[in-house]
Amino acid sequence: MKKFLLSIALILFLIQENYAHVDHYSKYDYLEYELFRNDKSIGYHKYKFKRKGDNLTIDNEVFFKIRKFGVDLYKYSAKGVEKYEKGVFTGFNSETNQNKKEKYVNIEVDPNDKNLIIDGSSFKGKVDKDMIIGTWWNHEIVQKKAQISAVSGRIIEQKVEFKGKEEIKIDDKVYKTLRFNFSSSDPSLSKDKKLNTDIWYEEETYLWVKAAFDKTGYWEYRLKKVK
Repeated sequence: MKKFLLSIALILFLIQENYAHVDHYSKYDYLEYELFRNDKSIGYHKYKFKRKGDNLTIDNEVFFKIRKFGVDLYKYSAKGVEKYEKGVFTGFNSETNQNKKEKYVNIEVDPNDKNLIIDGSSFKGKVDKDMIIGTWWNHEIVQKKAQISAVSGRIIEQKVEFKGKEEIKIDDKVYKTLRFNFSSSDPSLSKDKKLNTDIWYEEETYLWVKAAFDKTGYWEYRLKKVK
């Protein structure tokens, strides 16, 4: 019965959100998340929303490093730009330095069939326009069967499970959230390629509040600042 009720709640959520796109985030100009590994702060992820007429550009920046005994063991930095016109995705590009390994992705929209043309370090080709870039801030990702890696352009086929409603406390604020689990639908993937991430969105605003996953340690993104 519990699983049935959760499924009904998820369906209602998705039906409601079919009428909302990126314009749902029109009141936000800046989102910042603090990144933790094993409960230790190691970096940040920032989004800057820029609007001009019907155009929306989202600059995002990620940086973290893992240190031990004063030595940098791992460093990661990335910058990306996501573009929309009248709430419709029009392009994305990013450059990433993953511990001195360079990765990139450029995505354009075919003007004829509106499908996505990807030029990435891990994938090159055309994919269905219903796929979404995996930048997490946009709650529409819960409706998609696949996401595109914002680092390399890799296609990540996914299963999304609604886990229920939860109250999340970050610093002194309590958020009423909807929790979703994203997992890879391809069982043949190697462990380091498999997706298994929990995402929490605020129930009333669908603001991304938190993310968590296990990968050589326990990682969390926690909302730090909203403007």
